[in-house]
Amino acid sequence: MRTGTGTLLGAAFLLGGCAATTSPNGPSDIGNVPEAVVELAGPGQNLATARLRPEDGCYWYEHNGPVETTLLPLRTANGNPICVAKEA
Repeated sequence: MRTGTGTLLGAAFLLGGCAATTSPNGPSDIGNVPEAVVELAGPGQNLATARLRPEDGCYWYEHNGPVETTLLPLRTANGNPICVAKEA
């Protein structure tokens, strides 16, 4: 019984490290969006978790669903994604 408990406890510690989420921009950039983006964002989006993804130049936020947490594009009240202008 002790071996089984020790194994489960060790597995819990190892898997606990897998739950940490990081941003491609680094954790300090999460929730640190410009005021203009805050003004554009529609209601019901978690701006505290919003971040700019360099892969597509758009802002994304974490949506906590009943089963999992997923990244969704940050959108205006009209439903348009909020992105930065691409440099020419």
